[in-house]
Amino acid sequence: MLEQPMMDKLAAMRLTGMVEALKNQQQDPAARELSFLERLSMLVDQQWNWLQNQALARRLTTAKLRGNACVEDIDYRTPRNLDKSVIRALTQESAWVRNHEHVFVLGPTGSGKTFIAAAFAQKACRDGYTALYLRAPALFRDLTLARADGSLRVLLARLSRIDVLVVDDWAMAPLAENERRDFWEICEDRYQAKSFILVSQLPVARWHEQIGDPTVADGILDRLVHNAHRIELRGESMRKVRAVKSAS
Repeated sequence: MLEQPMMDKLAAMRLTGMVEALKNQQQDPAARELSFLERLSMLVDQQWNWLQNQALARRLTTAKLRGNACVEDIDYRTPRNLDKSVIRALTQESAWVRNHEHVFVLGPTGSGKTFIAAAFAQKACRDGYTALYLRAPALFRDLTLARADGSLRVLLARLSRIDVLVVDDWAMAPLAENERRDFWEICEDRYQAKSFILVSQLPVARWHEQIGDPTVADGILDRLVHNAHRIELRGESMRKVRAVKSAS
């Protein structure tokens, strides 16, 4: 009779994982053979795992990643200049994030850049880091609106706290004055503290001219390029390859 009040108290303390583990123990005859400390250890482990899973779910929801990309599903069979050993080394415990390094994912349309970027960010979330995916036009639109309503500093501060900022379609079009100034601020806030994943169809050599102002471009690229890993994709569009395979 004492079990339900105990369950209610555990639930009131938000020890949901422990409640679930205790119910499982009650239904498992083998659990009765365990010592008190062994059973308690199992309850604590279940609660810990429950908390970790909840935290991961929140990080993934906040990240707003496109699709269900993960590094385990990266396609290495289609020829596109992907080095499996490099990907594995980078994603091992997301060391590049811990070291405040960046990843550039470069290549033509349809080469799978966004999937790889999302997979890197998803792995970072699994390793305990926060992430956020934004397309460059949406990022600059948000910055413009924030400037207009006086919340720019708040938005910049929020972006500076994110461990991995994914900017897709980067440098697709020349940057306007406010855009390059705002992006310089983002780079300055994140320098040697947080990481970028920049996804672009253009090679890094073209970014300077797309940023525009030589002084600002130098400042941005100096904070990015020298501490970045480049994944440069080549070959036919993955969409075209899949369409051919589906038709055959």
